[in-house]
Amino acid sequence: MTLFEKIAAREIPARIVQETDEFLAFHDVNPQAPVHVLIVPKRVIPRIAEAEALDAELLGKMLIATREIAQKLGVADSGYRLVINNGSDAGESVPHLHLHLLGGRHLAWPPG
Repeated sequence: MTLFEKIAAREIPARIVQETDEFLAFHDVNPQAPVHVLIVPKRVIPRIAEAEALDAELLGKMLIATREIAQKLGVADSGYRLVINNGSDAGESVPHLHLHLLGGRHLAWPPG
């Protein structure tokens, strides 16, 4: 099981922000901004490059949910960034697709 599967199964505690039958959003344990939430599908998709057409509806729901999550955490008006890492050179550390929602401070561009 991946770390995120264990969190979804409640084997590892997490500060959950939002949950549906299909995905879970929780605070990152190593935040890179004052607001740093991970949005993770409960069904394992190893990375975005391995997503298939049948994953489109789930991924769309996760993206749409970021608006509500950002509002709940007070960063909707000031702005927030969504990041999906794919592969080790991009910083992917868990082989389970996830979106990072970052906000609460000015985020420089270009990143990293």
